[in-house]
Amino acid sequence: MGYWGYFVVGRAERPLTGLDALAGAAGGMILRTSAPGGWQVWEYPGGGDGVGSMNDLARETGAPALFGYVMNSDCVAVEAASPESGAWATCLARAAMAGYLEGQREGLTVDDYFLEPADAAERAVFWAEEAGHTVSGEDLLDVLTADPDHMAENLFFRFLDRLGVVPE
Repeated sequence: MGYWGYFVVGRAERPLTGLDALAGAAGGMILRTSAPGGWQVWEYPGGGDGVGSMNDLARETGAPALFGYVMNSDCVAVEAASPESGAWATCLARAAMAGYLEGQREGLTVDDYFLEPADAAERAVFWAEEAGHTVSGEDLLDVLTADPDHMAENLFFRFLDRLGVVPE
């Protein structure tokens, strides 16, 4: 059985768990890593009802925020928000995600829920710019179209690296 749970990424002077946007999950979150510039990656194993709102987190911190929900280490639903460019969603390990969504709602596909990789890469470049990083859309696209190699959470951390947030 693979990993199920959230990774919460944000930038703040104090721990993200002390913010109102994550108050409902703060007690179950574990600091996974931090990086220069105040970046923090928190883990919320299992996920339950979710961790809160990344839109609220972006608003409260005044900086881009990102959630990654890992599903059985097969794929990751990625939700991102930033104060200027708004919210968007994509996924990593798209074929596996399509399998999870199959039969969920009649007629809806992975393309109905998530931006296609090229569009997601473009939005991710803007997200990174708001975070103060210059990144390559091609490098992001490579991650967005990659196979998970047994652990989709590794793809998520590669994505964070390509965004300039947390070195891989």
